[in-house]
Amino acid sequence: MKILKILKRTAEGAADLLFPRRCPVCDGIVREAGEKICLSCLGKLKLLTPPWCLCCGKKLSEETEYCPECRETKQPFARGRMLYEYQSAAPGIYRFKYGGRREYADFFGEQAALYLGDFIRSVTPQALIPIPLHKKRERKRGYNQAELLAEAIGRRMGVPVLRRALVRTRNTVPLKCLNPLERQNNLKRAFKIARNDVKLKTIIIIDDIYTTGSTIKEAARVLKQAGAEKVYFITLAGGSGI
Repeated sequence: MKILKILKRTAEGAADLLFPRRCPVCDGIVREAGEKICLSCLGKLKLLTPPWCLCCGKKLSEETEYCPECRETKQPFARGRMLYEYQSAAPGIYRFKYGGRREYADFFGEQAALYLGDFIRSVTPQALIPIPLHKKRERKRGYNQAELLAEAIGRRMGVPVLRRALVRTRNTVPLKCLNPLERQNNLKRAFKIARNDVKLKTIIIIDDIYTTGSTIKEAARVLKQAGAEKVYFITLAGGSGI
């Protein structure tokens, strides 16, 4: 066992020399051996702390149970949690999503397991399901960041990841270009269940950002139509509730 650990550390050290890790905050090469982030940058990522909405998990500016939207609207998901305050993590998430920084997934997954692990264990999910990209967009990007994040969390939490349970059937317009109503309409019938043989009662959806929630709401709706009883979600960051 000791020999295996030594070999693993040696292999990781060699990989770091050949393909040095980039910091998810400053994007510089991580100089500290064995680290996934510059130690000087670690404090720049702000964990999302209470008060947050007990339904969608958005940060609240005052002590109350729910954000205005979740007070007024019954959501298709049971509950969600976000890891970071949006502003502190946005540049890193952007590079993770669009800049080819796949290696950030390992750090983000480790952080999610550390700080959201109790939430994950409390809901006892049967699987993690990443929000899918349309096949054309995934081919162009080369990967799906939500899938990489889900796999990183799943490895640490011992929860299986169903990579192809949910399929994106429409190559929708990027949501950052749309207002909230346009986002909602844009995502109608954008997903379908690809594996009807898999019957899951409790699921956690994994995505990078929750803003209006249009993507997660539509995915949760489709999963519940397919028989899921409770659908939760985790994202790296999200907007404010009030």
